[in-house]
Amino acid sequence: MGARSGNNYLSSLKKLGAEIWIAGARAGDVTAHPAFANCARSVASLYDMQMEHPETMTFRTEDGGRAGMSFIIPKTADDLRKRTRMMKTWADYGCGMLGRTPDYLNVSLAAMAAARSYFSESDPRFGENIWNYYEQARHHDWCATHTLVNPRASRAAGWAGHTDADLALKLVEQTNEGIVVSGCRMLATLAPLSEELLVFPSTVLKAEPAAEPFALSFAINCNAKGLKFLCRDTYDLGRPRFDHPLASRFDEMDAVVVFDNVLVPWERVFLCGDVARCNALYAGTGAVVHMMHQVAVKNVAKSEFVLGLAARIAEASDAMSLPHVRDRLAEMIMTTETMRACLRAAEADAAPDKWGVFTPARAPLDTARNLFPRLYPRLVEIIQLNSSSSLMATPSAADFANPAELPDIERYFGAADAPAKERVALYRLAWDVACSAFGGRQVLYERFFFGDPVRMASALVDNTDLKPLVERVRAFLKRPD
Repeated sequence: MGARSGNNYLSSLKKLGAEIWIAGARAGDVTAHPAFANCARSVASLYDMQMEHPETMTFRTEDGGRAGMSFIIPKTADDLRKRTRMMKTWADYGCGMLGRTPDYLNVSLAAMAAARSYFSESDPRFGENIWNYYEQARHHDWCATHTLVNPRASRAAGWAGHTDADLALKLVEQTNEGIVVSGCRMLATLAPLSEELLVFPSTVLKAEPAAEPFALSFAINCNAKGLKFLCRDTYDLGRPRFDHPLASRFDEMDAVVVFDNVLVPWERVFLCGDVARCNALYAGTGAVVHMMHQVAVKNVAKSEFVLGLAARIAEASDAMSLPHVRDRLAEMIMTTETMRACLRAAEADAAPDKWGVFTPARAPLDTARNLFPRLYPRLVEIIQLNSSSSLMATPSAADFANPAELPDIERYFGAADAPAKERVALYRLAWDVACSAFGGRQVLYERFFFGDPVRMASALVDNTDLKPLVERVRAFLKRPD
């Protein structure tokens, strides 16, 4: 089949019948459920872009068909540029607010497939499995989610602490058909709208036999027997687009995943019991760099959107000449340009990796993924500061439809550069970015996108070769003149 349409995606999702629980009840058809339907249509729109713009959103496969561009295994700088344009198109559609669009996992899967010998060294079957799964995912154009983190009963306990070991996803047994797993994983974003679940290794495991049951990587259908998803509250409150312009489109939902003796067929197992390879999976295959690349594109789109929103607020309120407003806008410009520069530097210094995959430079992407969790909350704060009480002066679509209220609204809610309805729509958008439950989730999501910021910073130090710089300082101190 190859690249597919939005209708194909929605039809597949409707038939899937995964066990999705929300607000004390099983969801049923997620394409019709009020908590999921609007975001499902947004994801469907991404797939429709492939049909509408095949030359830029897809590529020719070996059999002459077309696949989504995010599945390409880049071999040249041009391949990488084409993939970036495709990812930016999707990111712009979601205003950077959809963090787990299908391309996030597609680029990772493509990198892992190219590095299939990494898996083969653990078991020859596993190398074949990752390649075959990649081809199947590309052919069906599946929408996938993933899950990484095990639940923690105590943050002070290690993974092998008794309570953690009882909760964490682990191998129960191996059978002729496959492996049986039980336990829990947190968190799977976009899970109710996904057809496939990719389970990747969790936090770094100790190199000891007791860790082997937790060393797993596999793929499973989201409707597999014994698999269920427990969702948080929806932030799509069923209100008109006017009232909640972002939440009513892009609430991608987060879910906890419970495995109750789930059978994973052998052909879908990528690693099992190999602690060393699970610990090194992301760096060893180069997948982490391609994931960071997709996220950097999303961060550029998100920064641009929030900066544009702040600029429009300044225009509408005739505040563009105020020094404090300009100072904050300048700060937002610096954030946006920093994200653009990191992305550009990563692509400019891209080169083939050991697997022959044309891969962006890691250092600029590592910088971006450590910076953005610190910078995005400030972007949101600036929206709050520059909007001030106007965030509260926001009558709803129902108010505008009421003839008794409309004359007063039109008279008193206008701005210097916007009539009342346009001004209110602008600040309702600002509310959804900066103050709503949807906006709060976005801040939390960005703070912990790749994990604990302190651990991320520590990893950045580990991944940066500081020795040449230290030697320059030492050489300077020894300089005689």
